[in-house]
Amino acid sequence: MISQRKRIWGWYFFDWASQPYSTLLLTFVFGPYFAEIARGYFMGTGMEEEAAKAAAQAYWGFYYAIFSLIIALMAPILGAVAQSNGRRLAWVWGFSLFYVIGAWGLWFLAPGSELGGLQFAAIMFGIGLIGMEFATVFTNALMPTLVEGDDIGAVSGSGFAFGYLGGLIALIIMLGFFVPNGDTGLTYFGLEPFINSDPEAREGTRFVGPFAAIWFVLFMIPFALWVKEPRSSGHAGIKIGAALASLMQTLRGLRHRRSMSAFLGSALSYSDALTGIYAFGGIYAANVLGWDIGKIGVFGILGGVTAMIASWLGGKLDRRYGPKPVIVGAILVLIGVCLVLIGMERDSLWGIAMDPLSSSADTIFYICGGLMGAAGGPLQAASRTMVLRHTDPDRATEAFGLFALSGKVTSFVAPALVTVATMVTQSSRLGISPIILLFVIGLVLLLWVNPRGERA
Repeated sequence: MISQRKRIWGWYFFDWASQPYSTLLLTFVFGPYFAEIARGYFMGTGMEEEAAKAAAQAYWGFYYAIFSLIIALMAPILGAVAQSNGRRLAWVWGFSLFYVIGAWGLWFLAPGSELGGLQFAAIMFGIGLIGMEFATVFTNALMPTLVEGDDIGAVSGSGFAFGYLGGLIALIIMLGFFVPNGDTGLTYFGLEPFINSDPEAREGTRFVGPFAAIWFVLFMIPFALWVKEPRSSGHAGIKIGAALASLMQTLRGLRHRRSMSAFLGSALSYSDALTGIYAFGGIYAANVLGWDIGKIGVFGILGGVTAMIASWLGGKLDRRYGPKPVIVGAILVLIGVCLVLIGMERDSLWGIAMDPLSSSADTIFYICGGLMGAAGGPLQAASRTMVLRHTDPDRATEAFGLFALSGKVTSFVAPALVTVATMVTQSSRLGISPIILLFVIGLVLLLWVNPRGERA
């Protein structure tokens, strides 16, 4: 008999195992590496450097948007299908295979790759992304089988904290032992990269894909051993027609569920804003402050530490006060961070002069990075709890499918608004101002969300 404590810890290990896809592949290692290789290809076709940078970013964004759309369309359908036959773990393992295959395939993007190599890498990244996102839908839906009542908030927060710790350690390992510093060729621990038979082939950096795959397989072992699905009353087999009918009934029913509808609309807005601030944080640091990849990596580590600690504390606050106050507080912090970033340059902050040769601007941005992590972690964890307050445990998979839809269906909005604002203002600082609008919309919609969800 597996104890409840072991089952909860096994469930935590999914967050630990899967977090490196976001930390290593999307944000801090593979994403920038892909942009660098793509820029080199486009410059090789005769483009000027700035035009090549824009083309590389557009190429990455195009494929990211396509796979985000696939996720947006399929997540609620898959949730309904799994709901109809009462099985969740089978879907977790199926999409875990996507994760591993997609991550491993990133190894093959070598310097000098032609357009076909870039396309292959983008597709592999998308396959892994689909695996991570869909597996997350079904693992989230297992939460009601682990714990009941207000304790769900603490479990959700602790799970996010544990996941951020895993992503943080994975990032430190990659920067310390594999990824070479562009200036010295050594890692950020001052060591020779562990995989470096041909420095020109960038093997240390390319290893990030297989590393994420190996990390996932290794740390899903506790999940496999300790997380078991209760016997379900669902029917065997996959009944797509019945599942789609159930989904449509749920969507039609939202017009009679003011709190759930308002929450999904709010999550749609603030999740998009959060994605935007994470996606453009490193670009802001490079363009406005002139940071190199080393400083951006330290920035990521700092954000990971604060996210881990704050997610754990946020889970405690969630259990005591409920998820809504945690969500509101996190959004207010993120709005404050955006206001600082809009008003900051190397030599001033909202008109207050600073020595451009000092580290004042760097220090302020590090503080902002810490606050972004400290707010972003609890925001995501409390949102997961709020979903469960708006559904029955037996329909949790379907609810998390709708939640995934709300988080992905407009994932292109923040990048598009930032791009337009940057082009109009010709300023990286002012370009991020639309993110504030998205946070404000999310905050306003929370006025119609019942703190107790639909339990009240």
